[in-house]
Formats: sequence, structure tokens, C-alpha cells
Amino acid sequence: MDVLKPTQRRHNMQSIRAKDTKPEKMLRLALWHKGIRYRKNLKTLPGTPDIVLMRQKISIFVDGDFWHAHGHETNPGEQIASNKNFWVKKLTRNVERDREVNDALTELGWVVLRFWESDIKKDLQGCVDEVLKYT
Repeated sequence: MDVLKPTQRRHNMQSIRAKDTKPEKMLRLALWHKGIRYRKNLKTLPGTPDIVLMRQKISIFVDGDFWHAHGHETNPGEQIASNKNFWVKKLTRNVERDREVNDALTELGWVVLRFWESDIKKDLQGCVDEVLKYT
């Protein structure tokens, strides 16, 4: 059972960002300081990557730990307590969509890099170094 009223839950869910999240901004700023220029949320590519390096054909995704089942890829519902059927279905589909997008971009000749939000927060320089390997 939900502890929030429907209006409170609606407000909470509306405030969850799909782009320009703090981890994305951190990674973009670090890349900018390294002299790497990019485009944000390029809609013409499959999956609308968060960061795109056009010249190098690198697409970067910053995945939220919850929304992309970080650590629970094989069993996405194990961290869920309520409304389990809905969330298992949703998180499983998110993981499947990630794979489909990776395959589509790879077929188009793009390098796909995915970073977890927690990894960016813990080791930003490591993530930047990973990007620099491909530039």
C-alpha cells in the first residue's frame, strides 16, 4: 500500500527527471573541462543518448540505478516492496530496451558507453578516463 496520497505521489513522480540529472551534469562538466565537446540528448539516434560525441561516434548513457535495475539485472523486482508486478514488468522492459538500443547503435557504427549514476558519483574521473579511451 502506498503511504502517499495520490496527489503527493503524482507530484513525486513528476519531479523525477529524464534528462539533465545531477550525474549527467557532473559527467558533462568534467568532459567539457577536458576539452571534449558534445551534444546533449540527440533525438535522431536510437534511445536518445544523454551525451553524444559526434566526431568520434560515441554515445553515452547515464543510467539511474533504480530505473535500470543496477545490481538486479537478472531479478529486477527484488528491491521492490509494493506493487511488485507493475515494477518488475517496467524495470525488466527498461533493461531490455537498453540492450535493444545498444544493439541498434552498434549496428550503426557507434560506440556505446553506459555509466551508472552511482559510479559517476563515486568515481567521476574513472568515468571520464573511460570516455577518453575512445576519443
